[in-house]
Amino acid sequence: MRVSTSKSEAMVLCRKKVDCSLQVGSESLSQVEEFKYLGVLFTSEGRMECEIDRRTGSASAVMQALCRTVVAKRELSLKAKLSIYRSIYITTLTYGHELWVVTERMRSRIQAAEISFLRRVAGLSLRDRVRSSDIQGELGVEPLLLRIERSQLRWFGHLLRMPPGRLPLEVFQARPTGRRPRGILRLRWRDYISRLAWERLGIPQEELENVAGEREV
Repeated sequence: MRVSTSKSEAMVLCRKKVDCSLQVGSESLSQVEEFKYLGVLFTSEGRMECEIDRRTGSASAVMQALCRTVVAKRELSLKAKLSIYRSIYITTLTYGHELWVVTERMRSRIQAAEISFLRRVAGLSLRDRVRSSDIQGELGVEPLLLRIERSQLRWFGHLLRMPPGRLPLEVFQARPTGRRPRGILRLRWRDYISRLAWERLGIPQEELENVAGEREV
């Protein structure tokens, strides 16, 4: 599969590195291993780990800047600090999260990034040995992973309610031909959402699409 990123670049989505020449008219496109689209980093292997690493890195940079100028100031109220946390830090960390397949490694990284900022808001350090759940409860903050999962399920419902002809719906409903490669199979977003709906809502996979078509549910 080839994705054109500009007038001079293209990327091949494949688990193995493949050399592919692509030409549009008289212009030859150079092949790249990754590119950004709407602020999200895509790689030729189709994995999102690099994007998660980039997100956490950007969030860390935001945290360092805010801690020096905002969070460390005692004059600023707790409500104002949490507002900055939600509007700036969380949006930087979770941009494009609707299509993430959250693995255990990603869960650990997200939780670590979340608590790292909240600990500073609460005026605590690792030496205080306060549990993450206690910090969240003290600040009245919902766990970030729960927020991400709820947003992903909401996007899934929005996707299924799209009218026929919408590109996101067509991509979701597409069934690639051929056989999946040997070895441990990657967890597809479709399967991840099905498992998430079963674990969080008790909705079996065979009923999920019908239930997701109801906005209230």
